[in-house]
Amino acid sequence: MYVKMTEEEDDKMSKRWQKDADGILIFTGLFSAALAALAAVSVQDLRPNPQDTSAFYLANIYQLLADSNISRESILATPAQPPPFSPPRSAVLVNSLWFLSLVISLTCALLATMLQQWARRYVEITQPPRYSPHKRAPIRAFFANGVDRFHLPWSVEALPALLHLSLFLFFSGLVIFLFNINHTVFSVVIWWVGLAGAVYGCITLMPIFWHDSPYYSHFLPRHGFSISASDMQSPELFTFFGFNAYLAPVSCGRDYIADNCLRV
Repeated sequence: MYVKMTEEEDDKMSKRWQKDADGILIFTGLFSAALAALAAVSVQDLRPNPQDTSAFYLANIYQLLADSNISRESILATPAQPPPFSPPRSAVLVNSLWFLSLVISLTCALLATMLQQWARRYVEITQPPRYSPHKRAPIRAFFANGVDRFHLPWSVEALPALLHLSLFLFFSGLVIFLFNINHTVFSVVIWWVGLAGAVYGCITLMPIFWHDSPYYSHFLPRHGFSISASDMQSPELFTFFGFNAYLAPVSCGRDYIADNCLRV
């Protein structure tokens, strides 16, 4: 009975991890392609432009030809080299944000691929067909303890959080990039980015104030909130937990809640 129940739970967990990894791989593939295309354009601002060098020499030649009274000493005193190139600070900032975003996105793709391998390996090790159920039980308990001890579920939760961070860095660089290109386009984009950021902030904070909120973001732990004693007074939870839960005193504190309430 124990082996059957644990195998079902492990299969569900493995499939959930693999589905999460598949979604991350699809998103990172599309996102990285779009980001790399923009980074290929912006990186040109970090290198000297050959046209600027040509324009510098042409301007000097034109100045010498236009002034027929210029002396030989003046010609020799004319600088023969263009001034040293220094990229704009905005270009350095944009490229730093975009390339950091790209590196984080590719790292998420690598970790998602490894997560699929970890999930398959866990199922293969904990469910060996050549062993009897009473031998598989301690093997499963041993590796399940390792999953908890090394915080593998937290690592799974960290992947979407890193992906969100990569997206925020991209939006930050995009806003700076458009500010130096066209103010009309910048205004349209910053309006939408601000609105999306406000909605994301509300989604992130909603579980703190409303424990029954189905919305959450990966910057807050999914299992980080307990149902409070006041929430236990709700009719919905009363019908689920029964009369004893309904009469649970508010003064029981965190220990009672941690031991007797659901984690959400």
